[in-house]
Amino acid sequence: MRTKDKLSRYSHFSCLFCLVFILFSLTGVSPAIAQQAGSRVDQLSDEQVEEFYRRAQASGLSEAQIEQAAMSQGYTLTDIAKMRRRITEIRSQTNRNRGQSYADTSLGRTLPNGLSRRVIDSLPYTARTDTSRKIKVFGASLFENANLSFEPNLRIATPRNYIVGPDDEISIDISGASSDSFRLKITPDGTVKVPNIPPIFVSGLTIEQAEQRIIDRLRKGGYQGLGSPGSGTYANVSLSNIRSIRVTLVGEVVRPGTYTISSLGSAFNALYLAGGPNPETGSFRKISIIRGNRVVRTIDLYDFILRADQRDNIRLLDQDVIRVADYETRVELTGEVRRPAIFEVLPGETLKNVLSFAGGFGDEAYRASITLRRNTARERRIVTITEEQIASFVPQRGDKYFVGKILERYENRVQIAGAVMRPGDYALEPGLETVKQLVNRAEGLRKDAFTNRATIIRERADMDRENLSFDLGKLMRGEVADIPLLRQDSLTVLSIQDLRETYYVTIEGAVNRPDTVEFVNNMSVADLIARAGGFQEGAKPNLVEVARRIRQDSAGIRTTTLEMYRFALDRNLQMSPLETNPASASDSAAGFRLQPFDIVYVRSSPNYEAQRQVFVFGEVLHPGNYAIFNRQERIADVITRAGGLKPGAYMAGARYSRQGQVVGSDLRHILDDPGAEENLLLNDGDTLFIPRQSEVVAVEGAVLNPSVVSFKLGYDFDDYVSEAGGFTDNARQRKAYIIYPNGRKDRTRTFLFFKSRPRVEPGSTIVAPFKPMDTNRLSGVERASILSIVGTLVITVLSRFF
Repeated sequence: MRTKDKLSRYSHFSCLFCLVFILFSLTGVSPAIAQQAGSRVDQLSDEQVEEFYRRAQASGLSEAQIEQAAMSQGYTLTDIAKMRRRITEIRSQTNRNRGQSYADTSLGRTLPNGLSRRVIDSLPYTARTDTSRKIKVFGASLFENANLSFEPNLRIATPRNYIVGPDDEISIDISGASSDSFRLKITPDGTVKVPNIPPIFVSGLTIEQAEQRIIDRLRKGGYQGLGSPGSGTYANVSLSNIRSIRVTLVGEVVRPGTYTISSLGSAFNALYLAGGPNPETGSFRKISIIRGNRVVRTIDLYDFILRADQRDNIRLLDQDVIRVADYETRVELTGEVRRPAIFEVLPGETLKNVLSFAGGFGDEAYRASITLRRNTARERRIVTITEEQIASFVPQRGDKYFVGKILERYENRVQIAGAVMRPGDYALEPGLETVKQLVNRAEGLRKDAFTNRATIIRERADMDRENLSFDLGKLMRGEVADIPLLRQDSLTVLSIQDLRETYYVTIEGAVNRPDTVEFVNNMSVADLIARAGGFQEGAKPNLVEVARRIRQDSAGIRTTTLEMYRFALDRNLQMSPLETNPASASDSAAGFRLQPFDIVYVRSSPNYEAQRQVFVFGEVLHPGNYAIFNRQERIADVITRAGGLKPGAYMAGARYSRQGQVVGSDLRHILDDPGAEENLLLNDGDTLFIPRQSEVVAVEGAVLNPSVVSFKLGYDFDDYVSEAGGFTDNARQRKAYIIYPNGRKDRTRTFLFFKSRPRVEPGSTIVAPFKPMDTNRLSGVERASILSIVGTLVITVLSRFF
């Protein structure tokens, strides 16, 4: 429901309350009884008040007639005020229970109807958020933020010097010796109407002046001493609802026109509705508010954006005009500043002001000079502005300033790296000007430093680099002259580890964690074995070998390439020599230490090995896993250990698999003849499956009806193919073969015109291969087309001769 309709309904409700008192006369109740009833307004139930209200609505009396009739019956203003409040409360509660959506205006202010609203999508492209990398006009984003509409806060107290006008609503609350309340809407002629008091003209007055005038009239109209000290009767006048006003925005705004805003609306609120100044042409610093053909305020938006100063955000009045002027001077500032943008400059401002608009220099800005590209009458020119000129340099229209970035160089840096205690960058300064002073500043050399040679990488005058090598040990001892350092020098001190291979030792064999580990001095064989997790269960501790490289060079060619050492250890890693290389016979077991690149081998016991097993299932008495007892155990042995065959076992179809592949073997005779070649030695992981006899034969491949048919005595290979419909046209009949249930295969054999088909056993699979596809063979349509062309050519040739 619209706000205007809500106010009208509320006014109608507040006027009908007097009918309650008139009902006593209409129903024949005497004035004395009516007076008694009027004094007991607070004792009436809600149902009685609701019933009186419905009967009053049906009476047809006007508001003025109701007021006159109530006063003529002797009812006081206090009685009328009490009944008004009762009716208002009951009707408000009823409306809430019914789910009506209009607001109760007695609880606070509401915005007037018909206010202008900004539609973001209707703004020109120049005023919308620009997601490109094009540099923006400073301040344009202020009016692109939908969450910053500058709408007035209706909960604040009525501003001082607020000018009331038509459609404003004034609330009057009287308390103390008399109690009453009024909500008075200012009429189009500028007056408010209080019952039994002539209209009071308040339009154009401030809220304070209107309050004083209304209280004066109420004091004369029956509220004696109202608002006077000691009278006991008090009045409070406030602005309960506000009107709308119309303001016009002209000039360089995004959407010029006339806008309807709240009477509490401000200049920024109106600018937001119009989309703000046009970023292409409008000024953000010369916005005039014109009232009665006179400029009352000039707005500089930079004051608000940079300093949050809202002194220029004044409240507007009806028929105010806001004019946005064209900008005069704009400059562009980019590079190493905090807010690169296009800034507007007013007369009297310098480049220092522009820098402050941009937030100042960035952290890596080159401040010694700023590069300017300025437009002249014919072309452009470059101007270099020094740091001293910034405060007095006057920008001109179209200037483009660029702040560069400092160089990735250091004016006084020297570096030290490598085998020193604190490598890093240091300042070249008094007290740190030579190599020795730099090493001392880095807290000296590490113990692994290679002092025979150090290097300095130095930058020459032509930016090339040169290498300077020297004996660092002699320099530190003062045996040679110290070397002066220059800017950008980089000193490197090598480590002994940098000049050799990476040292390691390796352990292999029957240990828990065979590995290659970093070599450390004074490591024994027992230490390395302990680091590898100790011996495995099958290790032979009394046979440990160490293979060592030959380090010393000798004349001639040696026949041996390694030095070998053998040791005997126990499970507690106690070591004694078993055999020592003659070249190192002086080494004792206790004093033997590993050297870089040694390889330690821990051998396994010859009689130790993990359990190996085979899996037997199918038609045996005790299927399951069986450990291989010895290296000579065969298939027949494990069948015997499994309890032998069941009565239905079909040995012709027994399958023996090794590493997942079927071994084609005929195992029918291995129980009767253990020496048969098919009686294989067992390997770890082997599988033996003995099935029941199958009663079917499968026919697959290039047959008309691949299927499984029952086995029949007396049937041969071709009979089973016939059972499957016979060969297809693209079958390779001479290549047909059979797969027996034990995994063996047999093929068709041919000799001249004779074919010998393999024998068929129960559970076999007959396979008829397909002929390979002939991609060069012509199709029937292609052959017909060629014959048609050839026939046409023949007829043509014959027609010429006959």
